[in-house]
Amino acid sequence: MAVPDFQSITLPLLKLLSDGKPRQLRVAVQELADRLGLTQEQRTELLPSGTQPRFANRVGWARFHMDRAGLVSRSADGATSITELGKSALITPPERITTAYLRENFPAYAEFMKASTPENVAPLESPTERTPEEVMEVSHGALTARLRAELLVQVKAQSPEFFEDLVVDLLVKMGYGGSFGSARRVGRSGDGGIDGIIDQDQLGLDVVYVQAKRWEATVGSPTLQTFAGSLEAKRATKGVIITTSQFSADAREFVRLIGKRIVLVDGEQLAQLMDRLRCRRHRSGFIQAAQNLS
Repeated sequence: MAVPDFQSITLPLLKLLSDGKPRQLRVAVQELADRLGLTQEQRTELLPSGTQPRFANRVGWARFHMDRAGLVSRSADGATSITELGKSALITPPERITTAYLRENFPAYAEFMKASTPENVAPLESPTERTPEEVMEVSHGALTARLRAELLVQVKAQSPEFFEDLVVDLLVKMGYGGSFGSARRVGRSGDGGIDGIIDQDQLGLDVVYVQAKRWEATVGSPTLQTFAGSLEAKRATKGVIITTSQFSADAREFVRLIGKRIVLVDGEQLAQLMDRLRCRRHRSGFIQAAQNLS
């Protein structure tokens, strides 16, 4: 269950304050969470910025909008109380107190919205009416998804050798190869589709074998079976297959059933990892790195 959006919180918050008792925001947050039956996970879920619990943030915005409408007021010490106007709103309350309801019924709020909305920009009317932080979250998420998609397109446009180097570089960035970072690309000189080898210790006793698939087509179970056979021939137990496409359901099921540890990384995961770890071939340096490999 998701944390309620702030418009779903507004009416319960006003009802909480209807006893006339002034409350600091932190107290209101706790009491409202109890009334709504929120789980501990919902109470402590953070905004992506990590600076504040999501529920507390939404309660704060619910209070803000009601304050602008005149339904609540704040004292000098920050405590919030219901006003006479707020009490009258509870005589015949709506199902939800939304920003549209506030704008239609309370002139002070309508004036506030008019003054705070740029000309030629329609007021936000979405059913969930996101808070400013959540609007930025959505915008940031959409931009990140777009950048990752574009990054994957660029990866697919490069040579197989470039992709093999990139995959090895990525795994080293993730911490594989130990403190001495022993990793190398085998490429076409390898056998059984093994494109890279990563030594987890200086003596080479713990080895991870890597296969890089710069493909458009779905990677199926036959490819996984061949790779598993190569690991068996080398008496290896660990392998990673990274592709720019995706894995079929039977390929994932094959990996689940065999005894060897083979990790599958598809194109979406690859783009996420590259974005998160800022590989040296990422974004601005991407094309230059490709030229250096050619």
